[in-house]
Amino acid sequence: MCKKRVAELRDDLLFRQPEISNFGNCPICSLPLALDASKHVIMSCCSKVICNGCSYANEIRERNAKLRQTCPFCRHYVPATRAKALANEMKRVEVNDPLAIRGLGLRCHVNGYHRSAFEYLAKAAGLGDASAHNHLSQMYWEGKGVEKDEKKEIYHLEEAAIGGHPLARYNLGAFEWNNGSKERAVKHYIIAAKLGEANSLGKLKQGYLGGFVSKEDFAATLRAHQAAVDATKSPQREAAAEVALSKKNCLQSW
Repeated sequence: MCKKRVAELRDDLLFRQPEISNFGNCPICSLPLALDASKHVIMSCCSKVICNGCSYANEIRERNAKLRQTCPFCRHYVPATRAKALANEMKRVEVNDPLAIRGLGLRCHVNGYHRSAFEYLAKAAGLGDASAHNHLSQMYWEGKGVEKDEKKEIYHLEEAAIGGHPLARYNLGAFEWNNGSKERAVKHYIIAAKLGEANSLGKLKQGYLGGFVSKEDFAATLRAHQAAVDATKSPQREAAAEVALSKKNCLQSW
């Protein structure tokens, strides 16, 4: 197969619009998870990502019934200490859970064990974790744990974007724009914005004002962006956000 055809097939895959971000849906309420990681929690017992709304609803149920705190999904008891939580995570690592392996890699990275971080992230990426690909791209850019390599940096950024990672998609748009490939950049920004990524929408607005984005494309993307954001909302999630804000305000008042 010629190089031109290989590149065309790669672009067909790269510029395909994902139905949902790499975060996926909350396994309890089945609504799409917000792109803001502070709006959901990863359970150490089962590696499920639970939205704050379902987590809060479970907390209220347990409080009213005077029950011990459990995972909203698998009902394992919530570990009382960080050490027990880490033990749970290591059990998930042992069964090749990509999310747990990625988490271990990130802890290694934060603690300065960059080579180990790279190995764990590469394993998670090999198991299909889009966020792991995004972190590998960052490592190739920084040159920590591996030698700097722009080709591999962009490869992992593309793999993350194909997997539905909105920030990776936005960064690809920025890379293409800075390299003069404005048409490709706009395609990336449109895909990311339709997943609910706000910075990409801002870039498209600038592109529209500058004549690089058509009125029709901007309007369609704006509608899709709002629909993606609205899909992540629910009364339970709004209630959880209000409680979190109230706690934050109380802490600040001290």
